[in-house]
Amino acid sequence: MNNHINTQIIMKALYKFAWVGVVGIFLYACGSKEDITKSGTVSSTTGWEYNNEEFGGFQVNTEYEIQTPPGTVFIEGGTFTMGRVEQDLMFDWNNQPRRVTVSSFWMDQTEVRNVDYREYLFWLMRVFAEYPAVYKKALPDTLCWRSKLAYNEPYVEYYFRHPAYNEYPVVGVSWVQANDYCAWRTDRVNELVLYQKGIIKLDPQQVGKENFNTDAYLAGQFEPLAGDNPLTTPAGVERKVTIEDGILFPKYRLPTEAEWEYAAFALIGNSFDERVYERRLYPWNGHTLRNDEAKYRGKMRANFVRGRGDYMGTAGDLNDNAEITAPVKAYWPNDYGLYGMAGNVSEWVLDVYRPLSLEDMDEFRPFRGNVFMEPERDEEGNIAPKDSLGRLKYKPISPESAAGRRNYTQADYRNYLDGDVASSLDYSTSQDDKTMGGSTRMYAQSQQDMSSLINDNVRVYKGGSWKDRAYWLSPGTRRFLDENSSKDDLGFRCAMTFVGSPAGIK
Repeated sequence: MNNHINTQIIMKALYKFAWVGVVGIFLYACGSKEDITKSGTVSSTTGWEYNNEEFGGFQVNTEYEIQTPPGTVFIEGGTFTMGRVEQDLMFDWNNQPRRVTVSSFWMDQTEVRNVDYREYLFWLMRVFAEYPAVYKKALPDTLCWRSKLAYNEPYVEYYFRHPAYNEYPVVGVSWVQANDYCAWRTDRVNELVLYQKGIIKLDPQQVGKENFNTDAYLAGQFEPLAGDNPLTTPAGVERKVTIEDGILFPKYRLPTEAEWEYAAFALIGNSFDERVYERRLYPWNGHTLRNDEAKYRGKMRANFVRGRGDYMGTAGDLNDNAEITAPVKAYWPNDYGLYGMAGNVSEWVLDVYRPLSLEDMDEFRPFRGNVFMEPERDEEGNIAPKDSLGRLKYKPISPESAAGRRNYTQADYRNYLDGDVASSLDYSTSQDDKTMGGSTRMYAQSQQDMSSLINDNVRVYKGGSWKDRAYWLSPGTRRFLDENSSKDDLGFRCAMTFVGSPAGIK
């Protein structure tokens, strides 16, 4: 009996020791993982102290903490099979499956709403009162609602402005307008960050070119009102915020096609031990369009056209809750917490469209549409003064800037791998015209010849809408439209590059 008791005591002690060891190893590992993101207070290269005037005053943010940009959720990146993996009933053959890797990024939880876009317009009207063209250029095309054989005039008049539609996705916005909104949002968010930290004071009276612009501020071409808690050097001298401080957010932008598709599928909910155990057709599990949860059984998971002439169901049971668009949170989010990634409105992405994007691509962060830019500089090499709207002037990189490079040799790569000049020659044209290259020659020969809709100014848009059948609800589908065009079922949401470790948010 005593031997049995002693054995139990010993086993319990060993178990306790082992458990303490496991916990200790876990805590040590966690501590180590956390420490690798910290620079410490002393240089491991020279031994000199950071942030100490006696040691030269080199400043390092040793306490950097990741901050979530307003309105976004964290999308942990990874590898996935991009494109249509099921039978393509449309026989487009422009989206064959390929395996790619997407970095972690931030993405708006919902599409940009009408109320969000009206806030943008209000700011433009207030700041650029002397330049009314700026405001007019940003206005959404409310006439996109008109149809030759439908009475849609109420939507023309009310959809964008009326408070009943505040929470509905903005439509009638072109790709160009969406990018301008992203740039404006970057500046307003960063201005608020500086204010909340006491570095600057808000100036609601700023007008014209004297408005806060992130790039202009970093370049020393904007002087804000000084706050009560300015940054200082180790010697106590006030200074401006720099990128090295980690205070300012990266730029808001449209997501790339790969990012949008990856986020929509949200396969993080179907992965275990580095394996995706169930490939999705839609942003949810299964191959049906109805919710199978007991509480919501039979309800439509998205806003789409159920059948010919059926946009909303029958009176008393409006199954999809919308005849046109629906509020941005009208349906269930996917496993990343993103709303509206199927149905409601299609969404602009950053990419230029090409039918053979599946072949002409990088496996890591695939994207077509690069036009490498650089700020304009004066004769002395200094950044040129900002323009009349308060923004820095950018231009495509010069051949001199690309000289000696192997990874790129020019500025514009929108038409990269589209073919050479000889493949697009029109022998009826002059010799001078035959020397012209690029996708314009590739896809549109001349005014007399048949031309294609595909050129450097057409952009991809993703996802189905309230006007689409179920086929387009799959994130793998893709369509295109001119970047200056807009539709009544096409909106957008913003994304932001995540800097640092891909799992750093954890």
